[in-house]
Amino acid sequence: MSNITSLPASVEKINVDICSDAKSGTLKAAQQIAEMIRYKQKRNQTCVLGLATGSTPKQLYAELVRMHKEEGLSFSNVVTFNLDEYYPINKNAVQSYYNFMHKHLFSHVDIAPENIHIPDGEVTKEAIKSACTEYERKIDAAGGIDLQILGIGINGHIGFNEPGAGIHTKTRLVNLTSSTRYTNSYEFNKLSEVPRMAITMGINTILKSKQIILMAWGESKAAAIQKAVEGEETEIVPASFLQNHDSTTFYIDQAAAAQLTRINAPWLIGECNWTPPLIKKAVIHLALQLKKTILSLTTEDYNNNGLSDLLVEKGDAYEVNLQVYYMLRDTITGWPGGKKDFQIPNHPERSDIYPKKVIIFSPHPDDDIISMGGTFQRLHDQEHEVHVAYQTSGNIAVTDEFVTRFVDFAVGFNHIVNIESAIPEQILNETKEYISSKKPKQIDTPIIREIKGLIRRSEAKATCNYVGINPEHIHFQNLPFYETGTIEKKPMGEKDVQLTKELLRKIKPHQLFCAGDFADPHGTHLVCFNVVLKALQEIKAEKDEWVKDCWLWLYKGAWQEWNIEDIEMAVPMSPSQVLQKRNGIFIHQSQKDSVPFQGSDNREFWQRAEERNAATARLYADLGLPHYSAIEAFVKWNF
Repeated sequence: MSNITSLPASVEKINVDICSDAKSGTLKAAQQIAEMIRYKQKRNQTCVLGLATGSTPKQLYAELVRMHKEEGLSFSNVVTFNLDEYYPINKNAVQSYYNFMHKHLFSHVDIAPENIHIPDGEVTKEAIKSACTEYERKIDAAGGIDLQILGIGINGHIGFNEPGAGIHTKTRLVNLTSSTRYTNSYEFNKLSEVPRMAITMGINTILKSKQIILMAWGESKAAAIQKAVEGEETEIVPASFLQNHDSTTFYIDQAAAAQLTRINAPWLIGECNWTPPLIKKAVIHLALQLKKTILSLTTEDYNNNGLSDLLVEKGDAYEVNLQVYYMLRDTITGWPGGKKDFQIPNHPERSDIYPKKVIIFSPHPDDDIISMGGTFQRLHDQEHEVHVAYQTSGNIAVTDEFVTRFVDFAVGFNHIVNIESAIPEQILNETKEYISSKKPKQIDTPIIREIKGLIRRSEAKATCNYVGINPEHIHFQNLPFYETGTIEKKPMGEKDVQLTKELLRKIKPHQLFCAGDFADPHGTHLVCFNVVLKALQEIKAEKDEWVKDCWLWLYKGAWQEWNIEDIEMAVPMSPSQVLQKRNGIFIHQSQKDSVPFQGSDNREFWQRAEERNAATARLYADLGLPHYSAIEAFVKWNF
């Protein structure tokens, strides 16, 4: 990746720093803020910061708090103005940005309360215009914003300046788009509780800042970043107006940078180191752009679309076409664990270890069947020893209505069979009473969380039974980081890693499958992956011999899919296998029809999975490979 990211970013209209990960980007942003604060302190000047909220800046504020406590960074000369606030909302509500800022920053540093400014979500509607005008006046009176922190929405919004916001807008009341409300719905019990309006600084207000930092992490932000950085200035992508600012820096990770030209098509802006993966990517992009199969690409196609250097270095179009065609062909296999007693040249998996011990790590109790249900079934049918490790209870994603249905069934069942209740009826009645009087964002009691977890476990067991998995091969890890009772989880802890190491050492697998679907808006998939990765790295460092024969494959499907050029194993599915997978997903009834926290994609998970698997199959067919009904895709991770 270093060869690509160092290329001249000639098409970028904003300074972009592509960081190795969110942590390193956060540290750079925090250091820039600290330098600004200290610079102003040495001159006895006020430092005016514009602050953002949401999931992106949480790590930033944690680092600033650490700097305050461990490095003596003082906020005594700091004045802050927040970008936005929901409207209407009580400032003490869990979801208010007033509460967010005090929880994550203000309560932990030495900032003077009178120096904190946040738009008032409690002001009457009649007084909003004057309140917004006063907010602008206070910013001007403070000398303007020295350094503004921004995030970016998947639709390109900054602050709550949604698509359509003009460059001259100032602080005002705005309507929130459906996509923004969907994205933010994880903060609330359900979408209907997300406010439809917000008070936000305008584009003009933001652009008057002396310096601007925008942070973006994850592949879900990649399209918005590309449009903001390389596209034309347009009200459709409000972040594109930052091209007008002389001192703006975007700190983004590799995933958020994926659609920038220097990453996505570096051959268009400079010389390339033509490695096989880059050749594969370039030729696939060319074929899809021209709507041709790979084997039908001509020398003129290459020369007319910025790829003449590839032919100069690697030979004529026919030879390059064949090379890439074979790369794609060799990813396709109906034997995801290798083929017994049969060596297939360039096969994605080994056949010399057969049958394999396999662990499918499933962050939630349905990710296994949603993301790799066809491969799951194939591994079992081909006589591998398949284990499933459900990493979290998934209890937060069970609705109260479903618990009520479950409790009603338990009470009715006890009456029908006329036996002493395994769960005392008093507890069941107390559960129903609690749910009926439950307030928004109220944390469930331990017994309700247990019931919700039991519902998810029962569905997971039924799915494994449907596939044919040995009950002794089903493992419910209940990793502690997840068990907060709220959407916000704890960071990965040592106990999470130790539980995973114990399971790995018990089974000694040859093949692992983990979720690589880091677009999950709640972050659970990424934490679960990091837990497995750290466990493997520690086991490897401790020189366990079995780990040398262990391969790690990553799947997607619930939130996004792999780019076709990145796929290293493609497992095709017939129409009957697609239907079989769908029926397996349907077993998870608590997640059907009404999923509380499904992000900005409002389709049911079975629909997402089927459409993504079908789209992958169509891409292979469009490039000249056989046309299957669906394909599940995997990428190998070298830990």
